[in-house]
Amino acid sequence: MEKMCNPTYGRVDELLSLLTKSKSLHTLMVLDRKNAPARFSELKNLVDSSSTTVARRLNELEEHGLVTRTPSTNSDQAFDYSMTEDAKTLSPIIQSLYEWVESRSQ
Repeated sequence: MEKMCNPTYGRVDELLSLLTKSKSLHTLMVLDRKNAPARFSELKNLVDSSSTTVARRLNELEEHGLVTRTPSTNSDQAFDYSMTEDAKTLSPIIQSLYEWVESRSQ
C-alpha cells in the first residue's frame, strides 16, 4: 500500500526554501518593522547586501506573493516595495524565529 504525502508538506518545504535563501527573512523583517513601503536602495542598505542579492530576493518574494512592487510616487523610475497581506500574517512566526535564536545565544 502506497501512502500519499500531504501536499501541504510540499508547500511548506517550498516556503522554507524561499525564506532560507540569503536575505529573504531579513528583507521581510525590515519591511515588517518599517511598516511602510521602502525603496530598493533603502532595503539594500538595511539588509547590508549586494544589489544582485537584494534584487533576486525581492523578485522571488514578489513571485511568491509576499512582496509587492509599485511605482514610486516621487520618481518615474523608482519602485517601492512592501509586504503583502499574506506576508504580514507570517510576521509573528518570523518574529518568533528571531526571538528563539536570541534567547539561545544568551
